[in-house]
Amino acid sequence: MAGSRLERFGTVFTRVRDLLRSGVMKPSEKPVWFDVYKAFPPKREPLYVKPVQKPWAKKHETVPEIFYKEDVIRAKFYEQYLPGRPYDLSKSSFVSTCQRFVDKYSELQSRGELEDSALFEETAKALLADGVMLRRRGDPPVAAEPRNLNLSEMLAEQQKALDSEETSQLNSHPNTH
Repeated sequence: MAGSRLERFGTVFTRVRDLLRSGVMKPSEKPVWFDVYKAFPPKREPLYVKPVQKPWAKKHETVPEIFYKEDVIRAKFYEQYLPGRPYDLSKSSFVSTCQRFVDKYSELQSRGELEDSALFEETAKALLADGVMLRRRGDPPVAAEPRNLNLSEMLAEQQKALDSEETSQLNSHPNTH
């Protein structure tokens, strides 16, 4: 038969009846069940009724929210500090400043030497000792002294910084390669 198998507009019986009336279906092609259905119709007409969904009704979420203890540390980090440099997705070994902070925080917390109130500040000091500069929100940006460099010197300086950064990352995470 033509169309969808879902009986959205009329039933299969009414569709076949209308096809027979219009002459699209020949009486010899009439299904066997048609005469039985016509002789003994159901008490209730079978209709397709689309369930009503109220757009204002709140949908029940089946997936619970996932919340880790590190999320609290990250939230506090982003409240106090600027995120630092953008993520470098071209390097698979890239570790963000926030993730370094969380790792150092967890390391200091596992030692159990510090109370939770002082642990956040001590983590910032430990990262500063490791060479990671954290800028507090609201602090003015650090102005670099003006230099006269040509393009090749600037590129060489950037390459040195990238090389030293990669070696420091490899040294800080020896189990990642």
